[in-house]
Amino acid sequence: MINLLRSTIETLPRFWKRVILVAFDALALIVAIWASYALRYAVWMPVITEERVVLSLIAPVIAIPIFIRLGLYRAVIRYLPDTAIWTILRAMGIATMIWIIVVFLMEMSGRGVVPRSVPFFYFAIGTALIGGSRFAAKVVLSHGTGMRRDEQPVFIYGASTSSVQLATALRGAGNRFVVGLIDEDSDHHGRDVGGYRVYNPANLPRLIEQYGVQEIILSLSSISADRRQSVIGSISGLGVKIRTVPDISDLVDGRYLANQIREIEIDELLGRSFVPPDPKLLGGILEDRVIMVTGAGGSIGSELCRLIVQWKPKRLVLFEANEFALYKIDRELQGARCEIVPVLGSITHEARVREAIRGQGVQVVYHAAAHKHVPLVEANALEGIENNIFGTMTVAKVAFEENVSDFVLISSDKAVRPTNVMGATKRWAELIVRQMALEAQRLGRSQHFCAVRFGNVLGSNGSVVPLFKQQIAQGGPVTVTNPEMRRYFMSIQEAAELIVQSSALSNGGDIFLLEMGEPVRIGDLAENMIRLAGFTVRDAENPTGGIEIQVTGSRPGEKMFEELFYDMANALQTQHPKILRADSTAIAHHNIVDACKDLRDAVSAADEQAARNVLFGFIGMGSQAEQGET
Repeated sequence: MINLLRSTIETLPRFWKRVILVAFDALALIVAIWASYALRYAVWMPVITEERVVLSLIAPVIAIPIFIRLGLYRAVIRYLPDTAIWTILRAMGIATMIWIIVVFLMEMSGRGVVPRSVPFFYFAIGTALIGGSRFAAKVVLSHGTGMRRDEQPVFIYGASTSSVQLATALRGAGNRFVVGLIDEDSDHHGRDVGGYRVYNPANLPRLIEQYGVQEIILSLSSISADRRQSVIGSISGLGVKIRTVPDISDLVDGRYLANQIREIEIDELLGRSFVPPDPKLLGGILEDRVIMVTGAGGSIGSELCRLIVQWKPKRLVLFEANEFALYKIDRELQGARCEIVPVLGSITHEARVREAIRGQGVQVVYHAAAHKHVPLVEANALEGIENNIFGTMTVAKVAFEENVSDFVLISSDKAVRPTNVMGATKRWAELIVRQMALEAQRLGRSQHFCAVRFGNVLGSNGSVVPLFKQQIAQGGPVTVTNPEMRRYFMSIQEAAELIVQSSALSNGGDIFLLEMGEPVRIGDLAENMIRLAGFTVRDAENPTGGIEIQVTGSRPGEKMFEELFYDMANALQTQHPKILRADSTAIAHHNIVDACKDLRDAVSAADEQAARNVLFGFIGMGSQAEQGET
């Protein structure tokens, strides 16, 4: 019955809703006058006189214009704030005072006497009827025993002022229906906060089933990162979507907005501690300098560009071989506070690289251009060698000859004792950069060549995270090569910040290692992403689950466990707690120049097997010496 009434009211045009509200108020005020006389004389049917009929009819004539003036008919009843009671009290107070003046004038004309208690009864009863009817309608429309068919029941995790503000914002936007609040404080359990019942999180499984909740929104900006991670972990397996909102202090207008609700990102479950970037390191290497980023349209390269333009460089050169990727990042950075110069070209094209560096007066190079997808590079070894090794040699050589002051190679954890072509080419690239640093030191130049080595970046091109997201959105299955594989992960923003700060710490010839935390089991990563999306994992223990995880088998060149980036006994601390410096003195004796000639001959002859032999053989020859470094 209530659902039918609510549905009927909601489908009425706004005009007719106001007409019904005005008619109800007029009738309620007439009833209030009758009830006032009944209470005064303690009888159900007080004597009806001409004066009393006139006063009853005059009451709504006086009050309705006042109600209109004070906005009682502008408010949407469904979203009526609790503070509206003060407007109702004010409106009834003014209407009662004017009604008393009319009564006084009638008494002066000899039209009868109104008992002094009647106006007080009229004010109290009128306020109760006008205000009570509106808040009763609000309960029926907003809370009631059910909700609109198009509404989605949700819980808000947290019972703070921010949570109530969020719940209030959700009333007027979208189709979310806030069932209640969840809070761990036992003092709040069973109580109402801002008109919403607070529940114990231990009862969440039963509450989700009882109310058909499909989503839980976290409003936990005041708790620690560890506690937040624990909360997310405790509710991620309940078969509901988990979303969050930004810290209220981050919002310009100081209020939660419904459109700022976002999905929980997988990096929030990695448990990585956050260290704010050092402004002195960033500003010292970036401000008022001409900087070039190779691979500027890639995931790491583009994030580096976004960071660089925030620090007011003199000029940023975007060097990219992919036309569309270059167009995208160039368009995104338009309006930056520095000059943006897009350059379309390959890092293997020496003349094009020299033209960009010399023509723009480049002072700093971040070399992010590379083929990074392990299976693809494994299947196209010669191209991987050409791009990752000889491309790096070309850019480093030109940078050296054009007296670029800082050169930074973006390397990979797969360069540590590599088992695949991609990792091996990255190791060669590190050795090439080290050789350039030694040459600069020999000639007494103040040029700094260094490499920054780190693991997987969440959301980067080729990362498993975007692939898992796509597969989950399609309803599964989620494919993993081996669930027992373990990988290191960090956010792309953190990686960019640490890369730039590492370059500011370089003395020349350094290999910097970014602290990556604990490795993540790929099977756990897939399960967590499925649960964060609001699904359950379908397996032998839960055959009716939502999304299945399929094991496809390891691909060529893949390791089960990515090794740590360094031997802790030989890792040197820097002034930044997330950046370590490898002891790379052992690799000074690698004859990289002669090795590159042999590798070039094999590639020129299109002899992949010979190229592989040189590629891995050279690294194997120096493997014992490298034990002192990694």
